[in-house]
Amino acid sequence: MVKDDSYRAVMDRRNEIMKRAIGMDYSSFEISPLSFDYEALMSSTGYSLEDCIRIQSDAGVGKTPLLELKNLTSVARLIAGGRKGARIFIKDEASNPSGSFKDRRAAISVHHAKKLGYSGVVAATSGNYGAAAASQAAMKNLKCIVLQECFDSRGIGQPEILEKQRKCEALGAEVIQLSVGPELFHTFLLTLEETGYFNASLYSSFGIAGIETLGYEIAEETRRRFGRYPEAVVVTHAGGGNLTGTARGLIKAGAAETKVIGASVDLTGLHMASDTDFNRKSFTTGHTGFGVPFATYPDRSDVPRSAARPLRYMDRYVTVRQGEVFYMTEALAQLEGLERGPAGNTSLAAAFALSLEMDKDEIIVVQETEYTGAGKHHLSQLSFARRNGIEISVGDPRTEVPGRSIVLPSSPGLIRPVEMDIMKLRKSLAGNLLSMRDIRTAGHEDIRFLMEETRLGRNEVIGILDGFGIIHP
Repeated sequence: MVKDDSYRAVMDRRNEIMKRAIGMDYSSFEISPLSFDYEALMSSTGYSLEDCIRIQSDAGVGKTPLLELKNLTSVARLIAGGRKGARIFIKDEASNPSGSFKDRRAAISVHHAKKLGYSGVVAATSGNYGAAAASQAAMKNLKCIVLQECFDSRGIGQPEILEKQRKCEALGAEVIQLSVGPELFHTFLLTLEETGYFNASLYSSFGIAGIETLGYEIAEETRRRFGRYPEAVVVTHAGGGNLTGTARGLIKAGAAETKVIGASVDLTGLHMASDTDFNRKSFTTGHTGFGVPFATYPDRSDVPRSAARPLRYMDRYVTVRQGEVFYMTEALAQLEGLERGPAGNTSLAAAFALSLEMDKDEIIVVQETEYTGAGKHHLSQLSFARRNGIEISVGDPRTEVPGRSIVLPSSPGLIRPVEMDIMKLRKSLAGNLLSMRDIRTAGHEDIRFLMEETRLGRNEVIGILDGFGIIHP
């Protein structure tokens, strides 16, 4: 009998494919059609924080430097005047083996794959995670396949994604490149099924547990050096795993009062699955096209239940503009001598402006940097944007229109993050969970689950249930 590999047939058997590919039965965590035991999912890895630190250390991952950006802090204080302008620090994750914090994720996933006897790993990502998985797989003598959403229908790929292809292949991975659209997940599932490799998902509990060490290190180092925890940590937010893991690590270190602020590039109006919009954006991750949908419905990922649940931990969510991030990328290089890639500079742009709200004796930490390369460099991105009809200018970034223009600020004081309505996002998350899972009744456990997912009060959750006409206690 010929196996049916059509899109619908593969989607119908995706749960079984996933179960074999990650060695975990997600159904064991389910409490009801709506709720599941999140902490049980996280603890199911079997690895403590100390275990993750040891595994990463053995692979040359972690213990990265926390650098004070003294010159950028001085600029911020000149703008703020008076007693404002917090000290800005950056956690230099570019010093990890493949050049980003995602080595932390990959180290745990690849270690587990090796432990369970898998002969290889598969990662679906256009970003740094592919390189991280390839690097860690090479250390463990495992095969690695990376699937990239790379091209539009003209066969044109973004320079940043092509740079990451080069990096993955240099580290020994096989790279399968696809055009934008639903074929990525279909091909990903088929690849897992045909190879029998481990699903080194960005959104598994292994991946999120790996990032907890990053938040833990930030808290421990600031406490050791300054006798206290940072007032704020800014995290570039895309799929939510980066923020979730960092926040959990901060909490485990005792820094529960540190504010966790998500930052994304504003790409409002550009549809991430649109062929025509695909190359009209200058950022492949860390933007609102991922940040908003994944915050308001995390389970759109490549595992049945995502371990990345950002609204459980996010205190504020701000957006910055493409031009602001490019400006800050160059400022970091020319004022601090650090040439780093775009994703970390998203949170740096936000942190620079947010420091103006804070007192001089306070500390704000940019949670990660990443390596840069020819395709990831901001000048390559700007040249590519111009070739795709994007107008490049210098002025007030507030006039920027995603997909039409990029406006570099004429002065650093024009960098102004926009506050997202986080309460609106929390209510949207609750609504999406109820509607997408077709919930008709909710019990006490469901109410508790929604309160934990959204950080809304009981009365607010009850109000949402009533609005959907859902029967509840």
